[in-house]
Amino acid sequence: MTIRVAAVGDIHMGPDSEGLLRPAFETLSDCADVLLLAGDLTRHGTPQEARVVAREVRDLPVPVVAVLGNHDHHDERPEEVTAILRDAGVSVLEGEATVVECAVGRLGIAGTKGFGGGFVGRSAGEFGEPVMKEFVRTTRRSADSLHAALKELDQRDCAARVALTHFSPVADTLAGEPPEIHPFLGSYLLAEAIDTAGADLAVHGHAHLGTEHGMTAGGVRVRNVAQPVIRRAFNVYRLGGD
Repeated sequence: MTIRVAAVGDIHMGPDSEGLLRPAFETLSDCADVLLLAGDLTRHGTPQEARVVAREVRDLPVPVVAVLGNHDHHDERPEEVTAILRDAGVSVLEGEATVVECAVGRLGIAGTKGFGGGFVGRSAGEFGEPVMKEFVRTTRRSADSLHAALKELDQRDCAARVALTHFSPVADTLAGEPPEIHPFLGSYLLAEAIDTAGADLAVHGHAHLGTEHGMTAGGVRVRNVAQPVIRRAFNVYRLGGD
């Protein structure tokens, strides 16, 4: 028996796309135990767009867990976006963990938006101008919160653990994106947090031209579930079992 994790990111919903994903989401009980949303749920992070997303996922047959993305921050009202989604029953994580009760065991999910900075050998350093140091510190704080959330799940009797982010923890899943923008698509600090704290799967979005499959240096499977990559309403990944 396995835990079935449905996931998608970068659905970028607005008023003209209302109802587009709902028919597929309503079939989730046939194929999944949980739905993970990997950020960029809206186009510009407005409350109006957030309400469209909320209607899309309200009262689904499986629990819904999400992180926000950079688009969801654009209007500088992420707290309002979060509140609207939570009112619809979505568990929105930012440096936090939650546990979903599945038929075959408990699934722990640790989530954070993440941030950029690049990957080993081509990464930004915490040096120089204050704005540059703050750029890297933002990623470090996000990675630290992801690590803490994953470690918290150690104490909660989980059959499996998933790291949910918007930005990528590895360069593997960015293949297809211009190398020049890799530092703005993710950070190796997220992968370090995942490897040192432990997880069974890492899910992210953000890289629309990227590749679905990757792996951390420690051997954790990474999946880019940005909708332009998977080209469907969601993908399903199985954890546990033989």
